[in-house]
Amino acid sequence: MIVIHDRKGLCTLLTLDLSSLHGVDLRNANLENANLVQYDLQGADLRGAKLVGADLRLANLSGADLRGADLTAAELMGANLDGVKADGPLFPVT
Repeated sequence: MIVIHDRKGLCTLLTLDLSSLHGVDLRNANLENANLVQYDLQGADLRGAKLVGADLRLANLSGADLRGADLTAAELMGANLDGVKADGPLFPVT
């Protein structure tokens, strides 16, 4: 739900279905701890995005650009990562 306030102090409530973000430009977006379960992010530009702790279970990230994205503690179980662009391994060995 999104709340929009106008200049007169009135507000409007909008319910949006953002579960399909196919090809969206989210460069450098702060998506820390975001709930993106089953979202369609196919081909999305997520370069430099902060996805720390994001829940991306079962999300479609095929073809997404994750170069420079921070996926620290992100949950990716069941996510489609086919053709993802990344600077290096998404899951570096520590």
